[in-house]
Amino acid sequence: MQPPFVRPRSALSAAAVLALAAALAGCGSGSSSSDAKAAGLPAAGSPGASAAASPGTASGTPSASASPSADGKVLMPTGPAAALTKARDTAAGPIMMTTLNGKKSGVSGKVWVWLPPEYNDPKYADYGFPVLTLYAGGQSNGYNTWTDDQLPIQVADEDLVKQGKAHPFIMVMPVQNLVSNESQTLDCSDIPGQPKMGTWMSQDVPDFVRANFRTLKSRDGWGLMGASTGAFCSAKLALEYPEQFKAAVPIDGYFNPDSSFWKGHEADRLANSPDVLVGQGKADVRMLATAGGATPDEVKLVKAWVAKAAAPTKIDYYEQPGGKHLTSHFKKMIPDTLEWLTRNMAGPSAP
Repeated sequence: MQPPFVRPRSALSAAAVLALAAALAGCGSGSSSSDAKAAGLPAAGSPGASAAASPGTASGTPSASASPSADGKVLMPTGPAAALTKARDTAAGPIMMTTLNGKKSGVSGKVWVWLPPEYNDPKYADYGFPVLTLYAGGQSNGYNTWTDDQLPIQVADEDLVKQGKAHPFIMVMPVQNLVSNESQTLDCSDIPGQPKMGTWMSQDVPDFVRANFRTLKSRDGWGLMGASTGAFCSAKLALEYPEQFKAAVPIDGYFNPDSSFWKGHEADRLANSPDVLVGQGKADVRMLATAGGATPDEVKLVKAWVAKAAAPTKIDYYEQPGGKHLTSHFKKMIPDTLEWLTRNMAGPSAP
């Protein structure tokens, strides 16, 4: 079994909690549903309640009307084809794996891919499919918890597709670090003097997907999701690259880069901080930020971050009743997060 999600120890340090308390005092944010409504957020227990109309409509099979705009048409694989090997079987089809040698970043790392059954159905041979990139919690060097039974999102997606509640997503699951030492995390960024993990994740991984699979040209067909450390990555990359990604779901995350490698590079650290980026008003993206209701510090942290969002960035908030910072609790949110992503992303499209 792969390592479980782990929140970095510095994420809720005493200093961070004190700083958070000051921030909350300034914005008047608490943890009650009434406060959430006052901030224009969905009530706790109702994920994505204020989500805007979907650019695509969920259905049991791909629909040509799911992505009607001219820029939402299909991009056929550009090549060259990667060597993919089967990592494991699921009830919804195999998960494949390859080592991606990033041309733009120089980083080499493992990437897992799952194709929904609809992708290989001859009836949809010319359809492009939306892409959901999933980031793991913890260090994620050589593993990704979205690839095993801890977070069986592939089976959940196919079940929801059959019910007409979700799109059949291409799911891409990359590693996030090159070593297991948490003090040497790369924060999904190009930290000066370190491997360019930010470029690998934001450019090389999408290039790999476009080279190998039928996707959508529009950013409306590209989304991100992650839990804990993966939440940090999904929020950061969506805010940094809104031209590439339309939607993101940071599950029970933190938003302040804390790698030891940032020492001496404070300006660069702030430039890569979701805590700063969310208030700059530069990213036209939709996000669903969640927190576990049984973890008060996490609730305060996430709600304070949501309150900083500046238009055109829009963030829905969901507080999981009784939720804790555990992989087993993240698992419970999979159906709701897939339905939210379906409402906020384009679905499969014919040319």
